[in-house]
Amino acid sequence: MLQNKNGIIFGVANKRSIAWATAQALHEAGARLAFAYQGERLKENVEKLTKEEMPDSPLLSCDVTKQEEVDATFKQLGEEFGRLDFLIHSIAYAPREALGGEYLDTSREAFLTALEVSAYSLVQLSRAAAPLMTDGGSIVCMTYYGAEKVIAGYNVMGVAKAALEASTRYLANDLGSRNVRVNAISAGPIQTLSARGVSDFSSMLKHAADYAPLHRNVEAREVGNVALFLCSQLATAITGEVIHVDCGYNIMGI
Repeated sequence: MLQNKNGIIFGVANKRSIAWATAQALHEAGARLAFAYQGERLKENVEKLTKEEMPDSPLLSCDVTKQEEVDATFKQLGEEFGRLDFLIHSIAYAPREALGGEYLDTSREAFLTALEVSAYSLVQLSRAAAPLMTDGGSIVCMTYYGAEKVIAGYNVMGVAKAALEASTRYLANDLGSRNVRVNAISAGPIQTLSARGVSDFSSMLKHAADYAPLHRNVEAREVGNVALFLCSQLATAITGEVIHVDCGYNIMGI
């Protein structure tokens, strides 16, 4: 499905990452992948994961809060691949103290950090990727229901995800003339490294499984499969959308 296609994935932390499950789905479909990581600790994790399954994948250091690293990443990516067909944005961060208590108490620093890393980075990476998408392309980011409704403890990250979803629509409009599609996947709660920062996350998992029509939690690979669909020729008329992959939880009222 993705033979002779090139893509880059931002946000692999460990084997439980949504980004890693997405990488596996894309790789199995025939895509060649590059991985961007932040810091030596995460580099070691990505190296361990890719060593056996995807040994030829370029690993690129990229801290999205540093424009010079973003520029260097895409310069190297252009040299390695020549052309880029898709980008997976699975980056989110807020200081731990901002993911609990009342949103009212969010500090200016925590707010700006969450918005920069979790939302502005999509704009930044899309701008850098677009010139390499000479045959069109697909940009996919990861969001969560906390962008739409209040989720206790999600706080500033919900606000950041709302900005991410709005950015998806505006970027879809800007890049449509270049045949570049931009979509978001709203995944249900999954036990990942970043999820551990959310207070009482185990209760979120249980509640979602209890109330979702499918009466279970979504698995990371199911999210990865939808990302594969969005990067493939099966989704060429879909852009600017937020697709829920949450076992139906978002459709439920009381």
